[in-house]
Amino acid sequence: MEAFSDGVIAVIITIMVLEMRAPLGADISALKPLVPIFLSYVMSFVFLGIYWSNHHHMLQAVHSVNGRILWANLHLLFWLSLTPLVTNWMGETHFARWPVAVYGIVLIFSAIAYYILAHTLVAHHGAESTLAVALGSDFKGRISIVLYAIAIALAFTAPLASCAVYAAVAIMWVIPDRRFENLLVGGATARRD
Repeated sequence: MEAFSDGVIAVIITIMVLEMRAPLGADISALKPLVPIFLSYVMSFVFLGIYWSNHHHMLQAVHSVNGRILWANLHLLFWLSLTPLVTNWMGETHFARWPVAVYGIVLIFSAIAYYILAHTLVAHHGAESTLAVALGSDFKGRISIVLYAIAIALAFTAPLASCAVYAAVAIMWVIPDRRFENLLVGGATARRD
């Protein structure tokens, strides 16, 4: 499951970068129209990197999977696979309202899918498992969904502010969370969020 997921995420990132086109002009000013496209790519690359990293760490605490887990994982990969489409749309339209809102919809459903996967894994491995202890109350997962919902609504009046909320969620997840590493290497007891 981990190798398959890694491959799918790698393909998603590849598709996303292939959507970026070289400028037609030869001077530096030809890059200016590409700035929104590049910024949307960077934001999506970071999000995909966060999902890949956390997915990898979470699966280090997994001993077995079942059909329900496989479908939950595919559900996550489905939403992540829409990232190139919404990234391109948002960049090409220079962060217009609807593209920013739809980008947020993909983000919120990706977050919900990750939450479902994590809790499906916990249900399979038990409430006392290393995975359950590492996840704790999953505060970051729950607050991310709330922030995405706020940002989607905000997209219709202030799309750039909406993007700032998306970026804030990414920053929250980029800050290292050592819960899995601490438990898997026998380190300190994971803090419960």
